[in-house]
Amino acid sequence: MVNFLRLIQNENMKIYRRIRTWIMLAIMLIIPLGISIGAMMLDDNPDMWFFSYLEAEVVLSLITIFAVIIAADSVAGEFSTGTIKLLLIRPWSRSQILLSKYVSLLLFVLFFMAVLLAFTLLVNGVLIGSNGEYTYPNQGSRSHFVWLSAYYGLQLIQIIVTVTMAFMISTVFRSGSLAIGLSIFLLLGGQMMAALLSLIDKPWVDYILFMNYGLSSYVSGGTPIPDRPFGFSLAVLAGYYVIFIALSWYVFRRRDVAA
Repeated sequence: MVNFLRLIQNENMKIYRRIRTWIMLAIMLIIPLGISIGAMMLDDNPDMWFFSYLEAEVVLSLITIFAVIIAADSVAGEFSTGTIKLLLIRPWSRSQILLSKYVSLLLFVLFFMAVLLAFTLLVNGVLIGSNGEYTYPNQGSRSHFVWLSAYYGLQLIQIIVTVTMAFMISTVFRSGSLAIGLSIFLLLGGQMMAALLSLIDKPWVDYILFMNYGLSSYVSGGTPIPDRPFGFSLAVLAGYYVIFIALSWYVFRRRDVAA
């Protein structure tokens, strides 16, 4: 266990020693700060909770793209630089190597999302103030913080599925550019694809990955797919997640990665 934790630490060092990670973090903080300052200047009575939600909606999409970039480079980058051979001569199994990279990727996502939540609440609380009458959709008796936390939680599920897909592409094809390009294309084009597929009145359409994105709509009283409960979308995403993980491990364990 100690050796595995060191392996995760090593992977984290690879992520956070690169200047691009801190540029990503700076961009992630500058955007909500700019929105809050603009709200304070242009709105006579801005609401802290409304802008905390608005900033989350904008920046979480950006975090997904950042995480896709990290995921795409995680395995493919080792092949392109040849450092994968150095990992294989260490006393770690291939599964441990791949798992450490994947765990580090999830920690990156959790870290950025936690920083975003704390930063937006702090900045809006200081610049705008906690007083406001805005009520989130379908909030009911839940507090603003509980509703916003639920929104973050549902977005986290969607982000994890997306970055796992990018991680799988990186592992299978050993191409960081392909993983980034294809994942971002599918991410940005997913809503358009879902809108077009929704016109097809066939049961199998409901099982397509991007048709079940938009889990956050459940917290506001909606559904990604009409007449489908939350459990259905969650089960479909879980199915794709298992496929992505299984394919990544199968290919990485069987491929002659030292060649």
